[in-house]
Amino acid sequence: MESIAADLETMKRVPLADEHVAMICEIGEERDYAKGDMVAEVGAPMDEFVYVLDGEIEVVDPWSGNRLLDASLGPTQFMGEIAFLNAGSWFLPMRAAKDTKVIAAPREAMLELMSMVPELSDHIINVFAARRRRQFELQNSSVKLIGADRDGNVQRIESFLRRNRIPYESYDLDGRDEEALEVCNLTGHEPAVVIGKNQVMEEPTPRKVAQRLGLDLDICANREFDVLIVGGGPSGVAAAVYAGAEGLCALVVEDTAIGGQAGTSSRIENYMGFPTGISGADLVYRGEIQAMKFGTRFAMPRRVGSLEKREDGLFCATLDNEDEVCAKTVIVATGVQYRRLPLDRLEEFEGQGIYYAATDMEARFCRGSDAVVVGGGNSAGQAAMYLSRTANHVHVIVRGDSLADSMSEYLTKRLESDPKITVHYNTEVGALHGDVRLEAVTLKGADGEEKQSCGALFIMIGAAPNTGWLEGLADLDERGFVKTGDDIGAGSPYETSTPGIFAVGDVRSGSTKRVASAVGEGSVVIAAAWAHVAKVEEEV
Repeated sequence: MESIAADLETMKRVPLADEHVAMICEIGEERDYAKGDMVAEVGAPMDEFVYVLDGEIEVVDPWSGNRLLDASLGPTQFMGEIAFLNAGSWFLPMRAAKDTKVIAAPREAMLELMSMVPELSDHIINVFAARRRRQFELQNSSVKLIGADRDGNVQRIESFLRRNRIPYESYDLDGRDEEALEVCNLTGHEPAVVIGKNQVMEEPTPRKVAQRLGLDLDICANREFDVLIVGGGPSGVAAAVYAGAEGLCALVVEDTAIGGQAGTSSRIENYMGFPTGISGADLVYRGEIQAMKFGTRFAMPRRVGSLEKREDGLFCATLDNEDEVCAKTVIVATGVQYRRLPLDRLEEFEGQGIYYAATDMEARFCRGSDAVVVGGGNSAGQAAMYLSRTANHVHVIVRGDSLADSMSEYLTKRLESDPKITVHYNTEVGALHGDVRLEAVTLKGADGEEKQSCGALFIMIGAAPNTGWLEGLADLDERGFVKTGDDIGAGSPYETSTPGIFAVGDVRSGSTKRVASAVGEGSVVIAAAWAHVAKVEEEV
């Protein structure tokens, strides 16, 4: 997708084929807008595909009411961006700049048409994806984050938005406070989340923002699926792609952001097909678009609290707000999460100098200071290499006496040869120091203790599986990973002790903890899942 955004201007000049427009006219209806009429409002559902026959539609600045962009949409062009595929909401308002006539086609009918005409689908999805990327890069959005550098709560929202490629604009109160307050009509100098004109969110959370933007799926609209995929990392998204491609009605439930732990990797260089590397977030985001193209739905940030099997064979998951969703089969792709260090004041400094991901959002806190990375795996190595671009120096803390067993050789060599990186072997973090933000850490090594100043501490140690919600339905090994295949005498390598529940990726006992293998498992498991769905349907 690197070239898509660059080609957007060219795409605008390439209209849909006449036969494709005729197909859209057959499923849609003509609609007229007078000059000044609003065609879409912020937060309104993106439930129609709007093709412009005559006139002009412009993007509106939600605060000033003026035209936001020089460019506008005219005849042969269409509205929308990638949120259309997942029944999302409009991030920016749209208005008729002159008397305008359009064809409005219902979303479901349009997706059905796109599934039957791949050339039409390719053109639309390329434009949609390019627009989202451009919106994200230019920070064109109705979402304003005020004071993320100061407030951990706003930081969590920024992390959620950034990792899910949702456009937003962030204002640092310490650097642009007057501009932020003037733009958003705020009267105080406190951190805030603003969505649309004068809509300041009270006690903001990623979930509330997701609900406002249509990312938190309305479960009540469809409670029963063929496949429920729990987890949106590489294995879960791969399963989502293949489930949709096979015509299965699938839902992905993700509690943080699409990409999982891989989404926090700034650069993956050993994934086939990307010789110069690709970020984990970009890699999985491509898969998400593919899956949505085939009709798979995504709901986030939502967490599965428990799972039970009904007498009719359906599996029903209870989500974090007591919503229930049922499916004929379940694919467990919840992966793992980094363990926390047993340190005093750890929770106090989380989001205020302590982080569990190393993306450009977190890297800014290291500019002009040192960074400390705890961990000896590939994620820690990739983080150290990435942070060395902005930090004065990066200190990698490793409990053992080498990296050979846990890190790829190419990363080990780079760390050891980079003058801006120091690897401290047989060392641990012993204490945290600072007032409001983390300012320094105590390192305990063979030669005693030393205090190391730092702008940020990145914890990437070990991995704990997310399997508590499977209690009673899947056998686990001594570390909490899900047993599958020959370990329990199951027919499929990925089937658990309960027929119809499968496990793939890092959460599976004995799996290879690599992105490529996770993608492979997610792709292959759909054959067994499809067979189970067919069996359930035969028994009904």
